[in-house]
Amino acid sequence: MNIIVVKNYEELSEQGASIIAREVKTNPNAVLGLATGSTPLGTYRKLVCMHKEEGLDFSSITTFNLDEYYGLAPNHEQSYAYFMRRNLFNHVNIQLKNTYIPNGIAADILEECKRYDELIEEKGGIDLQLLGIGANGHIGFNEPSEELLIGTHLVDLAENTIKANSRFFHSVEEVPKQAVTMGIGSIMKAKKILLLACGENKAKIISKIIDGKCSTKVPASILQIHPQVTIVIDKEINDQL
Repeated sequence: MNIIVVKNYEELSEQGASIIAREVKTNPNAVLGLATGSTPLGTYRKLVCMHKEEGLDFSSITTFNLDEYYGLAPNHEQSYAYFMRRNLFNHVNIQLKNTYIPNGIAADILEECKRYDELIEEKGGIDLQLLGIGANGHIGFNEPSEELLIGTHLVDLAENTIKANSRFFHSVEEVPKQAVTMGIGSIMKAKKILLLACGENKAKIISKIIDGKCSTKVPASILQIHPQVTIVIDKEINDQL
């Protein structure tokens, strides 16, 4: 596990974009696993700049998103499909047919989950998976539990996750109570993993994923057994470790 400490969110975004850009340049046909939420926004902005100013080429890149809210159509303003188009896909030369996001309104959600995992395998697996982390240690929407599921699945969101995500909605009541998420196994199959975290409020959970202990109560702690994980944190977190 490689830990990189930066000064602030701006540097964290630069570092994240630099690592992803290196993967894209080294392997123009790379399969990227992407995340949503507030943390990767700066990284996506930097990647857009790299595309426009330096010609970073996404034309042969394939992407798979970690998750999607259950019940939200792709054109819903709070869906993760909409998020990705607004913050990255519409601003680079990626082919939308090569961007994959779980279908949160699939008629058969169990079949959709199975299809998603099979599609990842069909494309050769994920080369680099980008992650954020919830304050309770969730990655994707794999919440703390007595057991963790391996494949993509429908999950009930924890109350603190719903509360945290309510900042993107008009009220907490509007936040979906379920989501479709890649499972822990799907994430751990990625050849390389990049986790970004910033802010003093993430210090406690970061300390729990680097302490040498794995627990289903802290889903992200399983990253410690992955052979190629890079964690980028800011000084606020590092000062609390």
